[in-house]
Amino acid sequence: MGPFDWLPCAPLEPLPLDWLNGVELAVLRLDRIDPLISGNKWFKLTGHLAQAQQAGANGIISLGGAHSNHLHALAAAGKRFGFPTVGLLRGHPQDTPTVVDLKAFGMQLHWLGYGGYRARHEPGFWAPWREQYPDLHPVPEGGGTLCGASGCGVLVEQARAQLGNLGWADYTAWWLAAGTGTTLAGLVLAEAGAHPVFGAMAVPDDHGVAQNVQAIVQQGYELLDASRGGFAKVDPLLLDFIDATEQACGVPLEPLYTGKALLALKQQVEAGRFGRGTRLIFVHTGGLQGRRGIGA
Repeated sequence: MGPFDWLPCAPLEPLPLDWLNGVELAVLRLDRIDPLISGNKWFKLTGHLAQAQQAGANGIISLGGAHSNHLHALAAAGKRFGFPTVGLLRGHPQDTPTVVDLKAFGMQLHWLGYGGYRARHEPGFWAPWREQYPDLHPVPEGGGTLCGASGCGVLVEQARAQLGNLGWADYTAWWLAAGTGTTLAGLVLAEAGAHPVFGAMAVPDDHGVAQNVQAIVQQGYELLDASRGGFAKVDPLLLDFIDATEQACGVPLEPLYTGKALLALKQQVEAGRFGRGTRLIFVHTGGLQGRRGIGA
């Protein structure tokens, strides 16, 4: 089986939490599709892998940080399906649990420092890497762009196919964490205006989520700030919320994305944003491997 044949299905489960106050919530468990190639990252990669195949490339080169869920899923897929991967990393060499895995999966790593990483959006950035790795297809940070978004549309089909298990005929809206906004844009494209998509931004405004989404879709969504003061900022309220949620329903969360997104939903419900009988689908975007490096 090659990477183009593998399309795992994420289970849709009810999420009964005491603060929902009449709002019905279900979770699409992308964290459960695979032990290593987990979460929304695989769905974002499918379009890029197809592009690589069309271009005659035999592997992928991409970017990320020392805790990157995207690079982790890419390296794991490369090992499983037998294609080479190269990671361009932010900062200076360090052995986080994620980086240890990247090496074990056979990913070739290059550390760019911080200034070198900031240059990733400049026009000439990819030229030397294309020269060094002419057989590899470059994929932007986080698997972004329309190509990455289009692979996420299948999530709408998967959720709709399972509504009967919940006793739902329909749903009101989607709720998910936004790190680059790519998965959100993919849902908006697939929905084509049928249901709104709410993105809880796990990163501050200056990370360009709004611009990334706007480049792909112009309407059908809303972004809310859930960054809690910055990317990878972890605070006691957030950690207590994650702990209480895991004890209440057994769904594991992490503090960078899924924990922030669900806490932001709780705050919106408490503020009266969603009335009784609203049916929301929360996308669990995975990322649990990242818990190891941030003390959660």
